[in-house]
Amino acid sequence: MSEIVIGVDGGGSKTRVMVGTADGEELASVEGPGSALSISGAAHSASVIAELVNRALQEIAQPGAVFPRVLYCGVSGTGREENAKALHAALDEKELAEEVVIDSDGLIALYDAFEDRSGILLVAGTGSIAYGRSPSGTLVRCGGWGPSFGDEGGGGWIGRRALSIVAASSDGREPATALLFPILAATQCEDVQDLIQWAAKADARTFASLVPAVFSTASSGDPRASALVTLAAEELVLHVRALARQLFGDERAAVSVALSGGLMERGSVLRKRLEQRLKSAVPGAQVRAEEVLPARGALRAAARRIHLPTSP
Repeated sequence: MSEIVIGVDGGGSKTRVMVGTADGEELASVEGPGSALSISGAAHSASVIAELVNRALQEIAQPGAVFPRVLYCGVSGTGREENAKALHAALDEKELAEEVVIDSDGLIALYDAFEDRSGILLVAGTGSIAYGRSPSGTLVRCGGWGPSFGDEGGGGWIGRRALSIVAASSDGREPATALLFPILAATQCEDVQDLIQWAAKADARTFASLVPAVFSTASSGDPRASALVTLAAEELVLHVRALARQLFGDERAAVSVALSGGLMERGSVLRKRLEQRLKSAVPGAQVRAEEVLPARGALRAAARRIHLPTSP
């Protein structure tokens, strides 16, 4: 058998591990809890990843019979060097592979979408961020500033805005909205006043749990929920337009755009509005229909590291 490599996509809500060969064959795939460093520390993230790696290896061989060559991890929250080093050290202690590589979850998704070709990847899940690679190979990111003052158009941002709409409607500052009862059901609150305590304990991932209620209410025709989805689409489009101008010179230049993340699932009301808005805001955008799988990008990057060991 060819040398074994492993790709990991560690996000806030789930972690996906893929095992394959250096020749490109995919052998196993498992999913489990989130392993983002923004949710917990390096030790916990490493434990989640190690458990899933061992589960995936058990699907292809007896425990201990295979020792992978490369473990390539794209994990949310490793953008800061100290975080990446902490996770690298924690995974090294687990002795899961000969070599451990830490990257960002966005970059492994970009690699799955385009490999080394130019293009723009928009990721919208709990948060939001976009990555772009120019025809000359320049790599730039846009957004991803975190839940405190960024992540516009992401799930946490949408959830917070939805609560603001419900509160304003309750006060009479805005018209009545059909969002009230779906939000109360999603939060398991009996009264709108109970949302204060619920929100005080919530993190970005918890706020993002309100997105299905927002999307379903928008699809049912509620004006305020619909306006919120439209605003989220507009915010996400701005990420793409900014990178198109910076990397391709003009938003009218032909550029391949890939969409990834839980909010960009095919058929979602947000994705539909985003694609429609891109036609006028970024006329050169050519949206890829293919699904982006960050874990697969990590797996391919791991295999490439064997064939081109000096590549980043």
